[in-house]
Amino acid sequence: MKVLAFNGSPNKEGNTWHALNMVIAELEKENIETEIVHVGNKTIRGCSACGQCVKNKNEQCAQSGDEVNEWIQKMKQADGILFGSPVHYAAMAGTMKSFMDRAFYVASVNNGLLRHKVGAAVVAVRRSGGLPTFGQLNNFINYSEMLIPTSNYWNVIHGARAGEVIQDEEGVQIMRVLGKNMAWLMKLVENGKGSVAEPERESKIYMNFIH
Repeated sequence: MKVLAFNGSPNKEGNTWHALNMVIAELEKENIETEIVHVGNKTIRGCSACGQCVKNKNEQCAQSGDEVNEWIQKMKQADGILFGSPVHYAAMAGTMKSFMDRAFYVASVNNGLLRHKVGAAVVAVRRSGGLPTFGQLNNFINYSEMLIPTSNYWNVIHGARAGEVIQDEEGVQIMRVLGKNMAWLMKLVENGKGSVAEPERESKIYMNFIH
């Protein structure tokens, strides 16, 4: 089994990276392969609402010149996915948002590529805005019918300078417990294949509130 972790921070080894690695440490204890992808230092445009991914259904965003399509295929192959972001103005980092908007929409219109994969979000914050950011990340995970492991509190860890999150003892425990629970849930999913029937995917019903 493999977990793919996305670091949405512009800093390669900042506090978001440390938070992800705390979770990863527990996964690797359970012999789960891991990989961190650095998103936050890339130049990624947001979704242009062109609709080509809906038309083509080829598991690709029509935009080119970045690594989003490569990451979509990595997500498709992974058993579990971690999404990590710092907090910018009480919200997730802009580059991370652009990536997730495009990748998750492509996944949703291609027969739910991420459906029933195990997914979790972690947030690194100096002071405030951690929970709104955590909620933003979880919106993507929930919409995609992913399976969410939990911890003993919300997955937010505190620190300003790179590495300060290590001093947040409660935050460190939150990440550790999340890693243990994620590994356990992934094993349940893996061991249930072939013995527990997966519910059939329903076609999405779309409504608006104009009429």
